[in-house]
Amino acid sequence: MSEPSALSGQALPEHLPPEQLRELFLFADLSDEQLAWVGEHADVVEVPAGEDIVTEGTPAKCFHVLLTGTVAMSRVIGGDAVETTRTDQPGVYFGAVQFYLEDESARDYPASVRAITDSVVLALPAREFADEFARWYPMAVHLLEGMLLGMRKTNSQVAERERLLALGKLSAGLTHELNNPAAAAGRAADALRDRVTGMRNKLAMIASGKLAGAQLQKLVMAQDDFVKKVRHAPDLSPMQASDLEDEVGDWLDEHGVSGGWDLAPVFVAGGLRVDDMEAVLATAGPDTFEGAVRWLAYTVETESLLREILDATARISDLVGAAKQYSQMDRAPYRWIDVHEGLEATLVMFGRKLGEESGIGIVRDYDRTLPQVPAYAAELNQVWTNLIDNAIDAMTAADGAASGTLTVRTARVDDRLLVEIGDTGPGIAPEVRRRIFEPFFTTKAVGHGTGLGLDVTYRVVVNRHHGDVVVESEPGDTRFRVFLPLTEEPGPA
Repeated sequence: MSEPSALSGQALPEHLPPEQLRELFLFADLSDEQLAWVGEHADVVEVPAGEDIVTEGTPAKCFHVLLTGTVAMSRVIGGDAVETTRTDQPGVYFGAVQFYLEDESARDYPASVRAITDSVVLALPAREFADEFARWYPMAVHLLEGMLLGMRKTNSQVAERERLLALGKLSAGLTHELNNPAAAAGRAADALRDRVTGMRNKLAMIASGKLAGAQLQKLVMAQDDFVKKVRHAPDLSPMQASDLEDEVGDWLDEHGVSGGWDLAPVFVAGGLRVDDMEAVLATAGPDTFEGAVRWLAYTVETESLLREILDATARISDLVGAAKQYSQMDRAPYRWIDVHEGLEATLVMFGRKLGEESGIGIVRDYDRTLPQVPAYAAELNQVWTNLIDNAIDAMTAADGAASGTLTVRTARVDDRLLVEIGDTGPGIAPEVRRRIFEPFFTTKAVGHGTGLGLDVTYRVVVNRHHGDVVVESEPGDTRFRVFLPLTEEPGPA
């Protein structure tokens, strides 16, 4: 502890005389006129032990200087007050430390300061001090403002790069996801052209043969029945499909159809069985049976290809819809939302990195009874992106191999909505966990992270939505828990 101040054990004056102000290093080089102004405008304030002198986030009204006692500074990080420094040095300053700035960044206290022991502080009104300071040191004010403006511009550029990198990753995943159904639809359309041509040729052969008009009419009716069965064909296991293909193939061979083993998988995949073949035989007769069967096989293949094209285009539409939901195009920035929509849209964006093929499984534990919440949906989607991307990275080895389980859970906790993103990675060490939400702090290798993802997450959840975000971690179980108010209006940026 420092030596007792001249103020100790005395009745506190309302203002300090210039000679005592000059003992403080902050005011040591001020002129007599400047000291007189400080002495006239600065109040001497006694603060009992345990009382907050300034509170983070409240309007920054005063610039404070410690005269006697011990104080501790803290910031709220992850929902907990984390002490950043403690001192008993007379002359240290805190509170409205950016009083000389005329913008929103200087309007609130950046941290909380509490008196650990009975303390005495000097309180200068920030607005009046700013005007006088600008008159005393106009060049210094310009330099300080320029320095802070440059830092903000740099931070903004780094944050923009972070967003672009995230967008690049998501775009690559989305492109990959879109390419698969698009390629499938192209292949199916190309095959469909051949099947339609073959079907026309077979129909001409049947019509020029011995089939009577009534028989041909029945075959057309059978064609309609086959199409209906294809549209509602059940999903079969490989074993079930193999047994049915053997059964249909053997039956076709027994009735003189060459290459029955090639036709059997087509009919079985379309939901057709031996009794359907028997119905065709009864209608067409033995002489034209093979031609009728091959014509109907083209019908089944055509309908199956059409279904494949519809499935592929529906998948493309779903992906485009998810991308639109993720980016919140054509939507109001602030509105009532279902958080599950944003979570699902974000998971779609990470489709290439999730699922059995990637090595990372997904568990969805949603409470669909949760009400909608007022939110900036696009910004929350960025939160989900940061948390899911970090979870995937935690479950990915240095060689690129990934394994583990991503869990996305929603629930109601008292009067707040909970979104929890969990992973089975190695966990976060306690010394890292304390700094996890600090700007530019990252555990990733150089070039693999800017350290702004979780800082953005914290600011969006806490500052924009008046919520909270906390992390719980041990090896094999790390959970980021985001709490959102169900009714509270989000605040300004």
